[in-house]
Amino acid sequence: MSTSVASTDRHDVPGTCHHDCPDSCGWITTVEHGRAVALRGNPDHPYSAGELCPKVNRLVRRVYAPDRILTPLIRTGPKGAGEFGPASWDEALSLVAERVGAVIDEHGGEAVLPWNSAGTQGLIQMSSLDRPFFAALGSSRGVGSVCGLAARSGFSMTYGSGRGADPSDLRHAELVLLWGTNTRLTNRHLWPVVEDARAAGAEIVVIDPMRTITADAADWFIQPLPGTDTALVLGMLHVLVRDGFVDHDYVAQYSTGFDELARHVATWTPERAGAACGLEPDTIERLARRYGEASPAFIRTLIGAEHHEHGARFFRALGCLPVVTGSWRHLGGGLARSVGSWADVAVDDSVFDAPHDTRTFHAGQLGRTLTEADPAIHALFVWCGNPVVSHPQSELIRRGLARDDLFTVVSEQFLTDTAAYADVVFPATTQIENLDVIPAWGHLYLGWNEPAIEPLGEAVPNTELWRRLAAAMHIDDERFTWSDEELIGAALHDIDVEELRSTGFVRLPLPDPLLPYAEGGFATPSARAELWAGDLDPVGAFVPDHMPAIEGADGLGHGEYPLVLLTPKLHVRFLNTTYSRHHGELESGPFVELDAVDASARGLGDGDVVRVYNDRGELHLPLRIGDRVRPGVAIVPWGWWGAAQAVNALTNDAATDCGSGVAYLDTRVEVAPVTPA
Repeated sequence: MSTSVASTDRHDVPGTCHHDCPDSCGWITTVEHGRAVALRGNPDHPYSAGELCPKVNRLVRRVYAPDRILTPLIRTGPKGAGEFGPASWDEALSLVAERVGAVIDEHGGEAVLPWNSAGTQGLIQMSSLDRPFFAALGSSRGVGSVCGLAARSGFSMTYGSGRGADPSDLRHAELVLLWGTNTRLTNRHLWPVVEDARAAGAEIVVIDPMRTITADAADWFIQPLPGTDTALVLGMLHVLVRDGFVDHDYVAQYSTGFDELARHVATWTPERAGAACGLEPDTIERLARRYGEASPAFIRTLIGAEHHEHGARFFRALGCLPVVTGSWRHLGGGLARSVGSWADVAVDDSVFDAPHDTRTFHAGQLGRTLTEADPAIHALFVWCGNPVVSHPQSELIRRGLARDDLFTVVSEQFLTDTAAYADVVFPATTQIENLDVIPAWGHLYLGWNEPAIEPLGEAVPNTELWRRLAAAMHIDDERFTWSDEELIGAALHDIDVEELRSTGFVRLPLPDPLLPYAEGGFATPSARAELWAGDLDPVGAFVPDHMPAIEGADGLGHGEYPLVLLTPKLHVRFLNTTYSRHHGELESGPFVELDAVDASARGLGDGDVVRVYNDRGELHLPLRIGDRVRPGVAIVPWGWWGAAQAVNALTNDAATDCGSGVAYLDTRVEVAPVTPA
């Protein structure tokens, strides 16, 4: 492996944040005598402009935390107890090769399962050499994901691909709809662009089932019931068609199925949609007219709304709005979801693929896989994630990891809830210790990440881990001889790699401004936006009984678990499990929040410790009474680890309508007083 860590006494090293966040910020690490002493935003970065979020500002503290794993570990106590002894790399590699080899000899390669997430969204450190490694083993494969694919699938049903507008172009809009996205918190570097639009006269509308800090900053906040966004879209389409806000020229040239769509939405009156969404019909009338009148109108959404049974279909329907109005014709018009779909103009990670046609499991249903697969999984590899906290049905995942006949290998920086169940833990580098390129999904720039310091202790990048494991298991593939620079070079095209490395960022080779559908060019078979697709069209499947309607004012009388559970990211200083422990002194612990009506109906008071439960699990949490949600909804924030209070003990792991993604927002719970022992 080759790196280029500088050796002068004091110097600055440019890098890029690796987190699964839209912003992919540029940063600069200051190093003195080989030790990182500070990390700050790169003021030259065209998107993040020198600002880092509060959690990443403290990355250096995390790199040098005293509880960081810096040597291989081998389990010495019961699974889950977190009892390990240090080992040499040779000892740990030999144990893995022996145990995994025995699993393959006895049960076949498909008894091995790799699992990873987006602990880094780097080009080579998230997933590269793992692919030929597991292909050589003949392992089972995880497919799909918890986040992103349902939204992309639904969007692609209308557009043929996941490609949308550049979010930065919303500064040119007359109306901005921030739909199901808490921009000020989870996409914070886009907020100045939103403010630019407002300063130029744009109206900012937030549509969200929860009142967030973004909703508080909006000109107009609309609060539909959870999971009813599609009904709101259909109600808007009804008004747009009825009142003549249709660009018939654009529709005729660049779309198919408009007449069928118009007939369908004719029944979705504002009264019908309002009843489904819990909104006044006048709200839907006003929103639709405002959207139809604005020229241009821009919709910004992320992935929150996809986490329902029919999540893909929401994005399918949402994509119809800018087509019907012809908003795509204009700079500042259209719809932005993830712009990660544009990265393939310069990034081809298929160079890491290897033939691997074996059985598959849904990556978002790890608990089911570990407890129900037949034949069973007997060896598990985990990297770039902490599924016990981050994935639904976490208690089921714990039960699977606790199996005596499961051998688990984890690559980690700290002893997370998941790593505590491992048989072998390998020490992983942090972002300032490894080389990578970061394709963003919130802007159109690739970021270079130069290692600022040598890896601490015996930690290695993921790429080096796969090289060592491949050698230990006698896997012969030329790519295991490639350096990290060579891996990056093989995957990039139409990019000046030297410019990328020297500046720290380059824009993807795309038109500027980006007007992807101003003159059609959709990636569907017809090269048109497909507003309807016959009997298989998902829009026709939008029926009220598939929406988690909340009919009562107090959430009572609707079954054993009457409250809809939302699991938002509310934390100022951490958005994921990565930082939860190391900002413990800055963050209070998890809690449950109810509307005053629901709390009163249950005889609960602010500050009470209550049970939040369903048939999957139970949490004991302090109660907050607030006004951020409507009656019938409960909030338990997501993200803590090591506290045995992970909200994913409660969440649903059912797949969404596209077969991928997870409908964890279709979770119901009850909240009750804690019964005295």
